[in-house]
Amino acid sequence: MLVAVPAETRRGERRVALTPDAVATLTAQGHSVRVESGAGAAALASDEAYRDVGAEVVDGDVLAEADLVAHVRPLLPEQVARLRRGSTTVGFVTGAGELPGIQALRDNGISALAMELVPRISRAQSMDALTSQALVAGYRCALEAAMRLPRFFPLFMTAAGTVPPAKVLVLGAGVAGLQAIATARRLGAVVEAYDVRPSSADEVKSMGATFLDLGLDAVEGTGGYARELSEDRARRQQEALTPFISKSDVVITTAAVPGRPAPQLVTKDMLAGMPAGSVVVDLAAESGGNIEGSVAGEEVQVGGVRVYGMADPASAMPVDASRLYARNVVNLLALGLSEEGFTLDLDDEVLAGACIVHDGVVRHAPTAALLED
Repeated sequence: MLVAVPAETRRGERRVALTPDAVATLTAQGHSVRVESGAGAAALASDEAYRDVGAEVVDGDVLAEADLVAHVRPLLPEQVARLRRGSTTVGFVTGAGELPGIQALRDNGISALAMELVPRISRAQSMDALTSQALVAGYRCALEAAMRLPRFFPLFMTAAGTVPPAKVLVLGAGVAGLQAIATARRLGAVVEAYDVRPSSADEVKSMGATFLDLGLDAVEGTGGYARELSEDRARRQQEALTPFISKSDVVITTAAVPGRPAPQLVTKDMLAGMPAGSVVVDLAAESGGNIEGSVAGEEVQVGGVRVYGMADPASAMPVDASRLYARNVVNLLALGLSEEGFTLDLDDEVLAGACIVHDGVVRHAPTAALLED
């Protein structure tokens, strides 16, 4: 089987789908791997490193003859058009504006495994790219906040006086939120956190943070995610959060609802009560934003508060993000790989859950519905 690893073409994307150690796993199994020259450069994976593990490194197109294509960001329609009918792709597929690419996969007879659709079950934990990349993103959020805050995170007791620690509030206690909490704690901040799922309280406390109980009803979704709030529930949540935001030096928001725009957790009026020089980091800026007025990839001033909208945060840490992602990909492919090639066994719940397009059919119901509109 020929596996292709193209260079990522999306602006700002620095990850690579398969790192040399992941390629070594495939070549050891007897598969051929063709890597586009420079594909791993931003992740510090040189062409020579790929050659050393048995990959072929080529300039130009690696897609046309591939049996399987590993990628990070969704393939563009013009890339899909170069694929061989009956081939398979594995990578992130869905997202705002990606319907033309999915339609191209369907119309060109390409099977596609979407890393974001891997079921969140125990058996698939090693294949869960959303989790691995969220870990990177949460870590990066805390660093971005610390770099922008014009004061220390930790407590300092000096001969010149005591410097109190910064107060950090994290909204959303999924994987990214928990990693943001852990990183802010390592930096010495006093951390509070809130999530609509009370089940997150023990995890927050295990990170050394205080879980905020706002006295609101629980909102649990499926697969470990939160679900969308009613308008009244969202308003009451904002009112309850306002005093905690006002006393924070840093707010980091990581809340997301799968398949929906990010919920707005914090309004400009809520930010108005924060101390001058405070920093807000919005991890969800690319999907609509948790913070009113945040812009993905930009820092904006809201009164005296610096609001930074994260854009592709995992790509900002391309070495480890790529290493984790590549291992997710290889572990997923292992479910169907053999010496003969790759078999997409739709009786396997993990492969079936991740398969978004197969045999000219969009299997993911929400995406299929969008294509029909």
